Amino acid sequence: MFHDLLFQPAIYPLLLIARATERVRVGPAALNPSTLHPVEIAGQAAALDLASGGRAYLGLVAGAWLDRLGLEMSAPVERLREAAEIVRRLFAGDVSGFRGSHFTLTPGARFEYEPARPRMPLMIGTWKPRMAALAGEIADEVKIGGSANPDMVRRMREWIGNDDVGIVVGAVTVVDEDGDAARDRAAREVEMYLDVVGGLDPTLELKPGGTVPLDRFVFAGTPDEVAAHAARLFEAGAKRVEFGTPQGLTTSEGVRLLCDRVVPLLR
Repeated sequence: MFHDLLFQPAIYPLLLIARATERVRVGPAALNPSTLHPVEIAGQAAALDLASGGRAYLGLVAGAWLDRLGLEMSAPVERLREAAEIVRRLFAGDVSGFRGSHFTLTPGARFEYEPARPRMPLMIGTWKPRMAALAGEIADEVKIGGSANPDMVRRMREWIGNDDVGIVVGAVTVVDEDGDAARDRAAREVEMYLDVVGGLDPTLELKPGGTVPLDRFVFAGTPDEVAAHAARLFEAGAKRVEFGTPQGLTTSEGVRLLCDRVVPLLR
């Protein structure tokens, strides 16, 4: 579930989903150690894992729009590495302590309760080669947030350098029987995200002021068109495709079409 700055924090709906389901994986995509200390990140992940009976995962990301808050944005790879290490130690019950350049955990510090598991599956969100290489060392998955581009999946696989790390893509999704109406709605919904991700895809080689190709950043169209788009991502090597909000011209109808018309074509 998306956890974007100034939108509703993901933990509340995730806890509701965890209690209402029995099989689905649940997790934020993603928290960042600039707005939330790694100890609090670990605590939220542990709470979600307990509520879901061990079905949670943790998504970490360097963060976007942090300049609005006047927050430190330097050394993102090092900061995320340290944050992930603190989370790992807390789940493992390691009380040896940790001292990094950005975060510290004093010797003896530990969870004052028993987590559901001694290890939390980790997903790192990134568009950058150095962060992808870090994910290749410490993560289970990499998410390219806001991408629907098969070429970017292939490029990310090269950057990760570890075939055991899965690649996840997720983007604004609008599916409807009226494909043109779906694309119009998707173009409006993705506009705020294009300010961040529109220039990050190196496979597009966009020139300054160039037109951003919508189909590389959204899933939009009829059920058959959206299913074919997702299939191309799986063929490129994606492990999972996430259909983001608003899903349709109305969310209820979009979810219905995804479940009844799109997903069956991908099985």
